[in-house]
Amino acid sequence: MTTTPETFPDDFLFGAATASYQIEGGAREGGRGPSIWDTFCATPGKVVGGDSGDVACDHFHRWEEDIDMMSELGLQAYRFSIAWPRVQPLGTGEFNAEGIAFYRAIIDRLKSKGITPMVTLYHWDLPQALDDQGGWLSRDTVDAFAVYARRMAEEFGADVDMWATLNEPWVAAFVGYGAGAHAPGHADDAEALQVAHHLNLAHARAYRAMKEVRGDLRIGLVNNCHTPRPWDPSSDADRAAADHIDALANTMFHDPFITGEYPAVLLPNTAHLTDWSFLHEGDLEEMQGQVDWFGVNYYASHVVRHNPNKGKESSKLATLADGHKAGANSPWPGDEEIEFMPPTGKITAMGWNVDPSALHAHLIKIHRETGKPIYVTENGSAWNDSIDEDGRVRDTDRVDYFHGHIGAVLKAIGEGADVRGYMAWSLMDNFEWAQGYAKRFGIVHVDYDSLERRWKDSAYWYQEVVRQRAVVPVEQADALAATPPRTF
Repeated sequence: MTTTPETFPDDFLFGAATASYQIEGGAREGGRGPSIWDTFCATPGKVVGGDSGDVACDHFHRWEEDIDMMSELGLQAYRFSIAWPRVQPLGTGEFNAEGIAFYRAIIDRLKSKGITPMVTLYHWDLPQALDDQGGWLSRDTVDAFAVYARRMAEEFGADVDMWATLNEPWVAAFVGYGAGAHAPGHADDAEALQVAHHLNLAHARAYRAMKEVRGDLRIGLVNNCHTPRPWDPSSDADRAAADHIDALANTMFHDPFITGEYPAVLLPNTAHLTDWSFLHEGDLEEMQGQVDWFGVNYYASHVVRHNPNKGKESSKLATLADGHKAGANSPWPGDEEIEFMPPTGKITAMGWNVDPSALHAHLIKIHRETGKPIYVTENGSAWNDSIDEDGRVRDTDRVDYFHGHIGAVLKAIGEGADVRGYMAWSLMDNFEWAQGYAKRFGIVHVDYDSLERRWKDSAYWYQEVVRQRAVVPVEQADALAATPPRTF
């Protein structure tokens, strides 16, 4: 029998997360080269409002005050990503000293404030020069990533223990190369599967390269989890549909590093799309064992069913089910007879459902299937926030979302899952990829004209969660907030 603790373990890390292209700006400053997202944003119709990350939250110039804000919030950890084109503009060849100095300063300031840096090497901003040579379709990019990873370990490994190689390879492969809704904007099922495999291989080679620099680095892989549930649990066809989505979304990015194999259903279910010739002899052996921890990014759950009569219109459900902007194709290779059912219950501004039970279930699943330590590396929600007359942002829906999901993490720990940290998404409102600036996830509001930062009620509530190391009642959010709120 297990019991659910009332407070989190003493060594549990509470923090917040961001990503380079979403907050930095300074797109043409400091020696940074162009990325595939610069190109994608410059392509008409690809991003809502024609928005881009050229300025974003201007973290490139405001990083000091942003870190001071993290310190005031009481954050114990900060998960951020290095922009590959900022430190190596072409993705190969010379590294950029000014870009390296930028991240060195961030790491030093974080440590001076007692905040643990958790560094992600790749959060989707591939140097454009590499994409011009084939991008993640090329194994040369795999090798280039390992060189980049080694250099980052050499530069920062003495001060950074926690590393993630890739953020959400599912999105990079299946939304970027399969659906065409993210950079680089391809829409090809076979390409998406090839890229997914190359990303797995890139993680394995980067892992080994970094361990050669410092053997005790803790290196993980972060994926956005999906929790596909069968519409009719008694239906073999519906269960098979859920298994196929689980293989694409989850186990494809776990199993190779644990068992040295891809999930059994994956290759036969996609054989009509590709011959898998990109899977070379020795690749899977190269992957096995090359991971220290898994990162879980969780936002919503899904229900799927087998539908042999699924038509072109209903196939749109599959694209929209992930919450990303619809693309030219489904992000689920082999889903010709698999239908995502419309979400039910409370729905966020992204069109995602609110389902803490699925986070709990997934944490238990990953614990049982991998036996590795787990960090919740992203969790949060977008709502239609507004600033009230007294200056406050009363984002009760976000507080309620966090309350349920942080509670789900605590429940999973009580049931034996080795979950060691929780990173709220996001520290502040930012560029939400193909949705532009239309969606706000932050616990800190950003005015995109003045770039002023303003604490939302959820920031004060989360500050108290970190202080108490417990799930603070939603009802306390109003009393915890300040009027007027803290601004930067």
